[in-house]
Amino acid sequence: MDNAIIVAVISGAFTLVGTLGGILASSRLTAYRIEQLEKKVDKHNQVIDRVYRLEQKDAVTEEEIKVVNHRIDDLEDFHKDPKGYHI
Repeated sequence: MDNAIIVAVISGAFTLVGTLGGILASSRLTAYRIEQLEKKVDKHNQVIDRVYRLEQKDAVTEEEIKVVNHRIDDLEDFHKDPKGYHI
């Protein structure tokens, strides 16, 4: 064979190996970055769930406070005489 053909075949082989190596390295890096983003999204979703539960508890607590205040007002009104003095 001619030297030019041998050099071309060897160059083509190394080019193919280099290209495949680059593709594999790039795909590994992409997979790693996606995995890291998924972890961040999971943490974010956990925070959102916790905030939602806290807001629900806060709403219930506020309603309970309103009920207790109303009951206190009723008891205060019940223990006053017509002139506004406590019995």
